[in-house]
Amino acid sequence: MEPNQYDLMYQQEDRHWWYLGMRRIAEKLLERYFCARSGRPEVLDAGCGSGGTTAWLSRWGTVSGLDIAPEALDLARQRGIKRLVRGSIDALPFSSERFDLVASFDVLYHLQVENDDQALSEFHRVLRPGGTLLVRAPAHDWLRGAHDQAVHTRHRYHRNELATKLRASGFAVRRVSYANWLLFPFAPAKRLLEREDPAGCIDLWQPPAPLNRLLGGLLGLEAEPIARLGLPWGLSVVAVGQKPRPPGPVSTLPPVRIAGQA
Repeated sequence: MEPNQYDLMYQQEDRHWWYLGMRRIAEKLLERYFCARSGRPEVLDAGCGSGGTTAWLSRWGTVSGLDIAPEALDLARQRGIKRLVRGSIDALPFSSERFDLVASFDVLYHLQVENDDQALSEFHRVLRPGGTLLVRAPAHDWLRGAHDQAVHTRHRYHRNELATKLRASGFAVRRVSYANWLLFPFAPAKRLLEREDPAGCIDLWQPPAPLNRLLGGLLGLEAEPIARLGLPWGLSVVAVGQKPRPPGPVSTLPPVRIAGQA
């Protein structure tokens, strides 16, 4: 995406209502669906950007951040993050079955991701059996606007489309839902405003503190319904997939005969 977008992300992702609300949703999904193994889990932030989410994910385990943009990794280093790797999500530079959790937030849709099916297959490859994938992407191609141009959007996803891609990559889909549904009715008006904002900066405009808290709180209220039931519409789509564990060994012992049976 455009270099100025990384700078905006770095400035805003620890305080902007959208990031705060989306992290509440991610937190609730992980609390419900991520079953960590004993010991310190290994976590991959696949497409870490300027590192705010990488730091946040550290509560779930030891985190490695990956991004294709050197300017993003430079900003992440300014946060003190050490475990950073440059690379693409569709060719992950990690060994198979290394991670317990892979999180990829608003990365799959980028132009730089040439093959999203390959990226999902890579997530599956680097996860341990029983590992969890949490992925988020923008929803509905008809909602494209100036911000999509600024961040180099290749595609916006339908809920069923993302679920189908996860299953095709070998994942069991535990939850797929839209998110940010409260603001969904205002999306057309926002697209009109973007005509005056060709740089796509309106998405990360910092509102006054009371409004910022209100919007973040409203978005955070979606966390419980998304985790339990899913929402029927929204500006983003979130999904949880699990890499199945291999079946246990088949017993070769003869069947047990119960007394009294012929």
